[in-house]
Amino acid sequence: MIQAVRNAFNLPDLRRKILYTFLILALYRLASHVPVPGVNQDALKQLFQSGTPTAGLAGILDLLSGGAIANFSVLAMGVYPYITAQIIVQLLVPIIPAWEEMMKEGESGRNRINQYTVYATIPLAALQAIGQIRLLTASNQSILPSFGFTGTQLLPTLTILITMTAGTMFAMWLGQLIDEQGIGNGISLIIFGGIVSRLPQNIQQVLSDPDPAKRIGALVAFVVITAATIVVIVYAQEGQRRIPVQYGKRVRGRKVFGGGSTHIPLRVNTAGMIPLIFAQSFLTFPAVIAQFLPGAATYGSFAHTLIAMFSGGRRGTWADWTAIFYWSLYFLTVVGFTYFYTDVMVQQQNLPDTLQKQGGFIPGIRPGKRTEEYINGVMRRITLVGALFLGLVAVLPFLVSPILPSATSFSFMSTGLLIVVGVVIDTMRQLEAQLLMRHYEGIF
Repeated sequence: MIQAVRNAFNLPDLRRKILYTFLILALYRLASHVPVPGVNQDALKQLFQSGTPTAGLAGILDLLSGGAIANFSVLAMGVYPYITAQIIVQLLVPIIPAWEEMMKEGESGRNRINQYTVYATIPLAALQAIGQIRLLTASNQSILPSFGFTGTQLLPTLTILITMTAGTMFAMWLGQLIDEQGIGNGISLIIFGGIVSRLPQNIQQVLSDPDPAKRIGALVAFVVITAATIVVIVYAQEGQRRIPVQYGKRVRGRKVFGGGSTHIPLRVNTAGMIPLIFAQSFLTFPAVIAQFLPGAATYGSFAHTLIAMFSGGRRGTWADWTAIFYWSLYFLTVVGFTYFYTDVMVQQQNLPDTLQKQGGFIPGIRPGKRTEEYINGVMRRITLVGALFLGLVAVLPFLVSPILPSATSFSFMSTGLLIVVGVVIDTMRQLEAQLLMRHYEGIF
């Protein structure tokens, strides 16, 4: 593998792509420290240190943004509005006949769908910006004292919303630059850069205990469980069920075509990280709505309890019933969304019709409806393993909370680690493809 990396840097064009990618990621991290106009950093810091349910919910959003929420930077939303728009458009394609026909047109049709996705990102980014600001300012209006839709606050409010929306579009543009001029996989690498940047702070939280013995024990537990989790993630991400496919022979004149055999690789985790994003967005929505209810800042009120239930609990330990409720619901939601999104993905691929058009068939299974039922049955069985895997990854911070001093310090190795490992594997595969094209040995 080391020799393969050396070969990559020895090739001028590939070396340029790698260095260009690093430059774009550095630019993204630099922009993530540019604050939104008018933000009160002292009041924002007090909110994160308050230990309230609002602070816990803000901490979850901060982890997803790579620390941009703690600074309330122009990139506080990252590329997540664009990912949300992608998911919505992807779900609407089989529903809207014109879009479904457009996808069948090839690259030109996909480019038009991508344009619709970009257009949908703008209003979604503006709405998410309003939601994030309302969440952070519900208990302390001094964080953004100029935000409001009345009187003299209207112009500063529009400035803030336009700035945050432009930050999302800027992050999306950087990802597209990596796709065009870098090594590819741009949007995922943007998310990857934000998550990895939190690693030093997570290790610092692990070592926050004043007792040296406890610090060493926490560090050893962190390293061991992280390594074990990486192994499990790689094993689950690469796991697949191969369905054999046979192609019939076709005779044209004196030549015989086809007659080969191959397989359909059905992945255990077809949905990737999408169910985690779905579940987190779904569970944070009630907490955001509760911020606008009377008594949201009063301990013991219904709104305060609702916020605690949908932000990981007041203490985030096994002894807190709100934490048990949140993480149990989180696990079930991830499992449910995994089945839902996997089913949507399989239906869009339309494998039975594709096989029939290409003259392929599964041995022992009749083409058409019977093939569709067989593929769906196999897919649902292996999806159970993938759904349980994603559910366990999602609730890992809660499971290890008695071992480490803070469950938030372990959030890097749950959802974040799943994203990091997936992006690293995809990026290394792209580098391997580049090396093989130039007659070098691959990485793996």
